[in-house]
Amino acid sequence: MSDVGQIVLVLQGGGALGAYQAGVYQAMHEAGIEPDWVIGTSIGAINACLIAGAKPDDRVATLRAFWDRVAHDPVVEAAACFPFFGMSLPNWITLTSGVSNFFKPNPRAFLGPEVPLAADSAGYYSTQPLEATLSELVDFSLVNKCAPRLTVGAANVRTAEMRYFDSRDAPITVRHVMASGALPPAFPAVRIEGDLYWDGGILSNTPVEAVFDDKPRRNSLIFAVHIWNPDGQEPETITEVLNRQKDIQYCSRTVAQIRRQEQIHRLRHIVAELAARVPQEERDTPLIREMASYGCLTRMHVVRLLAPQLEGEDHTKDIDFSRAGIRARWEAGSGDARRIIRNAPWRGDVDPLAGFSLHECRPATEPMR
Repeated sequence: MSDVGQIVLVLQGGGALGAYQAGVYQAMHEAGIEPDWVIGTSIGAINACLIAGAKPDDRVATLRAFWDRVAHDPVVEAAACFPFFGMSLPNWITLTSGVSNFFKPNPRAFLGPEVPLAADSAGYYSTQPLEATLSELVDFSLVNKCAPRLTVGAANVRTAEMRYFDSRDAPITVRHVMASGALPPAFPAVRIEGDLYWDGGILSNTPVEAVFDDKPRRNSLIFAVHIWNPDGQEPETITEVLNRQKDIQYCSRTVAQIRRQEQIHRLRHIVAELAARVPQEERDTPLIREMASYGCLTRMHVVRLLAPQLEGEDHTKDIDFSRAGIRARWEAGSGDARRIIRNAPWRGDVDPLAGFSLHECRPATEPMR
């Protein structure tokens, strides 16, 4: 795989939907494709640190351990088998009691919206269980060896700016990962270096721009794993409206973002080609050198995997921590990734002027493009 440059795995935020990402990584691991760089927001940041914080042979098992710990108790699962309850009971229990080893209710927050809370406790739930879980499962000394490099995105509460915490630049701790997943108003902000941070998905739920904005830029094969559906049917019920609204909100304009990066990267290639045609004596002037510095001839392959809609899912799908739901999404992720790895579309030619190629892998019921 060295001919395509660095391998980058980009993971969206989306709660329980993140089990799909774990399946994608499993298929990559089985194919001998290990990422050099993992980037994530929210649940994507959690999956990313689980990968970066384990030895290669232990990574799938570490992901399994996390998802097993946050899955609903079998007793709750059994109750969901009754037609009267269905998945509404487990999801109701998630809302009222939290998720084991992930989050638990913050009683003071339920006393009323005007009840004063500490700035880093202002959320309906406490994520202390998640901090304990990640501290046990993740070896942060491995994370900070940058093999693979880890980047997690978080939103600065005060300035509304996106910040990417990067293990290449400074040590990553469990607090940085917690900040990336602090989705308000459910979860409280996390304070880092004096500033409060919320879930990075508020500003960019698909942080693929981190790869294109990186310096120095490198040839890359980017697996961008999307767990919210940009495409959908016209909704006809309130439940369908809520489901579609959530998909649109959190898919974070993924197609537009990728296409925009494609346009910018094409301009970088054009600048580089034009600079090469300038006579040498002019190329050495400060002005031309500065203009030429905007050019770039790196080649980017973006493999976009899109999680399927499961039968019967609705707007509560991101809190569906049922074992059946986790298993179905995990298997869908591994199946989709195996298909596109088998086809290896990045082996094809790239437009030399663009230096960018998008390969889409849709759910198994849809053809790859």
